[in-house]
Amino acid sequence: MPQRTHLAALIAIFLMVDIACTKEPPPVSTTAPSDRVAASPVGTTQMVLQKTFNLKVSATFPFEIPAHAAQPHLHGIFESFEGQVHGASDDSANINFLVLSEEQQTDSASNRASEALFSVEDSHNQAVNFDLPPSLNHPAKYYLVFRNPGGSKDSKVVEANFRVDF
Repeated sequence: MPQRTHLAALIAIFLMVDIACTKEPPPVSTTAPSDRVAASPVGTTQMVLQKTFNLKVSATFPFEIPAHAAQPHLHGIFESFEGQVHGASDDSANINFLVLSEEQQTDSASNRASEALFSVEDSHNQAVNFDLPPSLNHPAKYYLVFRNPGGSKDSKVVEANFRVDF
């Protein structure tokens, strides 16, 4: 009988130790990701492009909008010249300009037809003011695309200055 008492006591001790060592699982969050507070880019400015470059066929410049940007606004100006900076800036220097989302850029790079968020055709001097879609919980990637409709035989030089206000 003493062995049974010891065995019963030993089993009781193991059960108490097992219960004491069992950890509670962490509580499951019921907060939606969109309800979480995060830093807001409101009131800030991001330089997107400030450059003079040669344009033979096309040039693409990516930029990213941070998460929680409710009203990102792209604005800037570009001017193109025939052959050299501050050369002829008339119809002979015309280029095409597009603003593409990441999906549109992927389609364009794969030679699939796609629309642009914003486009300007056959211009050599253009001011751009465009509201981008809100970025919500995730950053959003966009692309400024400059295209030379004449191809490499009519090389152009482009001065561009773009920024995004939040």
